[in-house]
Amino acid sequence: MANRRKGIRKSLLAFFFVIVTALGVLIASNVMDHVEDISLGLDLQGGFEVLYEVQPLDGEEDTEIDREMLTDTVSALNARIDVLGVSEPSINIEGDDRIRVQLAGVDDQEQARELLSTQARLEFRDVDDELMMDGGDLVEGGAQQNFHGETNQPIVSVTVDDANLFQEITTDISERPPGENLLVIWLDYEEGDSFEEEQMRGEDSKIVSAPRVQSPIASRDVMIEGDFTTEEAQDLAGILNAGALPVELDELSLNSVGAQLGERSMDLAVNAGFVGIALIFAYMMAYYRFMGAVAVLTLSAYVYFVLVIFNWLNAVLTLPGIAALILGVGMAVDANIITFERIKDELRTGKSVMSAFKAGSRRSFSTILDANVTTILAAAVLFYFGTSAVQGFAVMLIVSILTSFLTAVFGSRLLLGLWVNSRILNKKPKLFGVKEREIDELRS
Repeated sequence: MANRRKGIRKSLLAFFFVIVTALGVLIASNVMDHVEDISLGLDLQGGFEVLYEVQPLDGEEDTEIDREMLTDTVSALNARIDVLGVSEPSINIEGDDRIRVQLAGVDDQEQARELLSTQARLEFRDVDDELMMDGGDLVEGGAQQNFHGETNQPIVSVTVDDANLFQEITTDISERPPGENLLVIWLDYEEGDSFEEEQMRGEDSKIVSAPRVQSPIASRDVMIEGDFTTEEAQDLAGILNAGALPVELDELSLNSVGAQLGERSMDLAVNAGFVGIALIFAYMMAYYRFMGAVAVLTLSAYVYFVLVIFNWLNAVLTLPGIAALILGVGMAVDANIITFERIKDELRTGKSVMSAFKAGSRRSFSTILDANVTTILAAAVLFYFGTSAVQGFAVMLIVSILTSFLTAVFGSRLLLGLWVNSRILNKKPKLFGVKEREIDELRS
């Protein structure tokens, strides 16, 4: 019988060390991969946030801005952002007529702002500003950036839907005298604009190019030339493929964060997190002895699993998110402290380690559950009514609380229970931070 009990004790302790070793290998092998894969918000890597007010197009003032129109605008903005190559953009509808756009990791913010707000109404006019054809006469999604075969200059190629229409237009233009045989390509032409005035405006001109037409063109392929860089040609092709915005966007506010400022914020936040967590670990080890060591193991697992879950959710980590992660550590520690104090109270009454562990765990559960549920409810309210960074904080807080509940309650009890059930801690209250004289005082 004694040999059997000894074998059970060894099995329980061996199972404990297997769990701890497996967890340590898992964390050490891929924690950095998960950290590097997490998308950072604009406050951590630089970028900008802009709030737009959505208004009807000129001449369509009677049009009502409804949910469908806002959704169509978001879709058009998403298509344009794809041109920038921005990962994890955030575009949210706020209220009845506002859209908030967050772009992290954008190097050229002015280029991005122009790309977002440009109407992208492409029109072909003659020198007298008479409309010949517009973007609706082009094949949808047919614009692409290319290079001129002879000069190797960046150009934009588009495909005309009706080759006969384009042949008629080029035939008309080519028969005009020199200086007037121009097919002027406009971007966002507005009533009152004129070719003569616009060509004097230089870089700010709405005229993309004004090629001479010397003979009729029977092809469906149209080459738009201009003084483009490769990036400008790519942007133009992108917004043409995205199509014109169905509304006007009026910029209400702009919040810009430089890349260096974001990197510095990231370093400060991470360092503060390391210091805070290290102090918590030291306190738990010093005050709760063996139980504190178990808490350190489960807290390490908690931080790892939070990062994994956050990465799986494709969520964006922001400064408030880091704050929520550290707050979650506090919630996990709080759950451990409640359980450990209940166990210590039971030990002071003279109960055995096994009885104290069972009673303390049972008495602490409802308190921990109530605290976590109320915090989750508060986080849910923040997520529902909050915007951008507030929602990020709420998501991280909910993930942190749920994860801390599993690791702090069930994880700590599993690991500590293996030692308690092995009977190796019997009559050793000092390992739980309880002195013999405290037990004697309560007995007397």
